[in-house]
Amino acid sequence: MLTIHGVTRSRASRIIWLCNEIGLPYKQVPVIQAYRLRDPDAPDAPLNTHSPAFLKLSPAGAIPVVEDDGLLLTESYAIIMHLARKHGAPVGPKSEAEDALMMQWCFYAATAVEPDALTLLFLHGRGQSQSGEDQALIANAAERLVRPFQVIEDHIARHGYLVSGRFTVADIAMAETMRYAQGYGPLMEQFPALHQWLTDAQARPAFQKMWEARLAEPE
Repeated sequence: MLTIHGVTRSRASRIIWLCNEIGLPYKQVPVIQAYRLRDPDAPDAPLNTHSPAFLKLSPAGAIPVVEDDGLLLTESYAIIMHLARKHGAPVGPKSEAEDALMMQWCFYAATAVEPDALTLLFLHGRGQSQSGEDQALIANAAERLVRPFQVIEDHIARHGYLVSGRFTVADIAMAETMRYAQGYGPLMEQFPALHQWLTDAQARPAFQKMWEARLAEPE
């Protein structure tokens, strides 16, 4: 059985969403991020990304990590592409061309969207008050996201989904990445097709199941 190391309040969420979509059973080991703990190295600390047992799996100290039939794999985008290829019909690639396009959108999510979207999440999305410096960082991140969001908006408006006109692992990757910026209204309201696509993706039962489990975890 697939083993997912990482709490759902992490990039493991995209793996769990995919597993829910394709009915792939898994065991989850709830490794928590060390930065969320007061003293991650305390003897009574829960299993976390500083724990020696976890560092044997991930020397980088990052979640998620999966074990799949002897394969130890890190990096969430690589993990979901692997699982989609192996188990993922109909959300996985049906041809080499589809595989390439799905990888293209995963890389685009990782490089063009995620860094600035995370800035919006950490500085705006959690509701804390912002200093003038933070407000400038938020504005700059939102401005940088306009171009990639417009690319995705235009594509979604024409095709409905990212690859082959159907919901695929590429949509999971992009939707979970864009979710970080979702709470920043001044950005999202510029892209109605993108907003609707994201709303529809998050209405899927597989996402809702993942999200319910995520909310059940401690913040």
